[in-house]
Amino acid sequence: MSEKVGSKKVSISKMFVYALLAIATFLSIFPLYWMFVMATNHNSAINSVPPAFIPGAELVTNFVKVIETIDFFGAIWNSLIVSTVTTIGVLFLCSLAGFAFAKFEFKGKNILFIFILVTMMIPPQLGLIPQYFIITKLDWLNDLKAIIVPGLIDAFGIFWMRQYISSNVPDELVDAAKIDGCTNFRVYWNIAVPVIIPAFATLAIIRFMYIWNDFLWPLVVLREESSFTIQVALRGLIDNYVRDNGMILSGTFWATVPLIIVFLLLNRLFIQSLTEGAVKS
Repeated sequence: MSEKVGSKKVSISKMFVYALLAIATFLSIFPLYWMFVMATNHNSAINSVPPAFIPGAELVTNFVKVIETIDFFGAIWNSLIVSTVTTIGVLFLCSLAGFAFAKFEFKGKNILFIFILVTMMIPPQLGLIPQYFIITKLDWLNDLKAIIVPGLIDAFGIFWMRQYISSNVPDELVDAAKIDGCTNFRVYWNIAVPVIIPAFATLAIIRFMYIWNDFLWPLVVLREESSFTIQVALRGLIDNYVRDNGMILSGTFWATVPLIIVFLLLNRLFIQSLTEGAVKS
């Protein structure tokens, strides 16, 4: 009798968990679905009461309006260049720094690491003026280097890599490689890198999304339309007098597609990096 009661409690708890997961999934997907619905409907259908809840037939028409209004594909290409190059740089430099903090002993290591963590608490808006001054002196205005170079180092990336390497790369393996005559960089490249691939995937998703969605800094340093990233270019869809929500949401939806593709490509490694610690514990 007690076994039946226990099994009922387990089934009820599972149903409760599944219900919560279903609700969370719906709340996560619905904004994307709603954006797609508005991107496929005419402005009158969007502004009607109640608004349209099913996709319409204006997907191509709205996207043609986007292409005619802004240089959409040029902006997408600029964002791909900036996001890809910056993400690759962050993965290499932050993993290298994280490896040094995790496996090397040097004077002032803890103080320097605390200083890096403190920089995570400073709002990025406070660095706009000094960064803009440096970019101006380097004559990098209207150049994608003005976005790529300042984003190559990320405090969270260093912290994330340091923690992951500390828990997943054994000290004995590093010591054995050094005894065999490996240089520090070879130990990093041949020993650490193959182990931290899941951490690479997680950091790549986070950093790629951050750079892709960044609006303020590109708006400050990019002045010409040919150098606009997609977030800055989408601003051109907003008219002060006539607001075409179907066109605006069409541009926004298609600008989100590359992010979805990147997440789907790295999804398995992303989940693996998050679950490894729980499995080990």
